[in-house]
Amino acid sequence: MVFDLDEAQRQARTRLGRVSSRRRRSDAGRSRLPPAVLDQLRSLVLGMERPSMTAIRRRLADLCIEGGQRPPSRATLYNALSRIQGHRYDISRLPPHVAQALHNLAPAGTVPGHQLVFYCFSHGSLAAVSYAAGLPWLDLYQASRLRGWRPRSRGLLRAALQVRGLR
Repeated sequence: MVFDLDEAQRQARTRLGRVSSRRRRSDAGRSRLPPAVLDQLRSLVLGMERPSMTAIRRRLADLCIEGGQRPPSRATLYNALSRIQGHRYDISRLPPHVAQALHNLAPAGTVPGHQLVFYCFSHGSLAAVSYAAGLPWLDLYQASRLRGWRPRSRGLLRAALQVRGLR
C-alpha cells in the first residue's frame, strides 16, 4: 500500500476541524504602548522598591490623556513589566563571589539584572544569593518569571520576594 499524502491531509483537516484563517500580527510579541509611555513606565519602576500599580497607572494615564491616547490596562502594564529592559550590571565590577556564579560568562561583558538573579540563586554561594536578594525589585520580579528554575532555587527566590514584600 502506498501512502497518499493528500488523503492524509484531508483526513487531518476533518479531524482537527476548521483551522483559523487569521494571520499572525506583524507586531506580535512587541509592546504596542507608545514609546513615551514605555519610557515613563521604565523610569517609574527602576527604583529599589516596588511602586504601587495604582500610582503607576495614574501617572501613565495622565501622560496618555495629554497625548490623546487610551491609558493602558493593568494587564498591559504587568505584561510590559515582564518585558521591559531592566538594570544591566558590569561583570568586572561585581563582587568575586557573584562573578563566580556567572561561571560561563566572560568578565568583560554585562549581564541583565534578571539573569544575574537567576545565576546567583541557581549556581551561587550563600553570599551570592544574599547579594542577589538585595537587588532592585524589577530584577527579582523578572527573574521569577523565567523558566528553568530548580525547585530549591525558586523557593529561595520566593522567600526573598516574601521578605521584601514583593510577593
